[in-house]
Amino acid sequence: MKKLMAAAALTVGLAAIPIKAQVPEITFNLVPQPKFVNCLGVPYGPTPQATVVVQRGELSDVLILEAHHLRPNLGFDLFTIQNTNLLPDGQVNPNFKNFGLAWYQTDVQADSHGDAEVAIKTILLDQIFGFDPAASLAPTHTFHVGFWFNKPQDAAACGFDITKPTPFNGEQDAGPNAMISVPNPTTNLGPLCTGPRKQGSSFVCSE
Repeated sequence: MKKLMAAAALTVGLAAIPIKAQVPEITFNLVPQPKFVNCLGVPYGPTPQATVVVQRGELSDVLILEAHHLRPNLGFDLFTIQNTNLLPDGQVNPNFKNFGLAWYQTDVQADSHGDAEVAIKTILLDQIFGFDPAASLAPTHTFHVGFWFNKPQDAAACGFDITKPTPFNGEQDAGPNAMISVPNPTTNLGPLCTGPRKQGSSFVCSE
């Protein structure tokens, strides 16, 4: 009887502990790379825009990207990445080193009007990560979202060296980053982290 009472008391105690509600949906913008914005959009036209909506699911999440005012018919490649090269205000981070771990998610294709829309379904909010024991890579989160010019030539007019392509497409011969998310000014984490908590002098992500 005492054991049953103790178990009941434990159950009541656990039920009384509030559980942090998960954010069901987030929306954030991608920011054009300042150096390549003129190659991304139409000359003298509106500044390119891209909005990302992520909806939390029971087993996986849905990401919907909508972009407008792109140069018509340009192709891009969407990734989730560990690091962004932009500061919270959209300016280039002078201390940026590299994009870190990157996951290829989908192609993005602008139509004849300069609009694009794609959707993917996968693990995204708070838990997206990769690791590789063979390379001594510990579990590493990719909380940022960005897309790259699929063809190096599409950014050549803005100063991109087409003899030095980036690996950000299926053939590993892409152009530079076109648009990317910026970090939270308080936590310095990417927008796919909805549950930041402070750990020492920095922030980590938890559900």
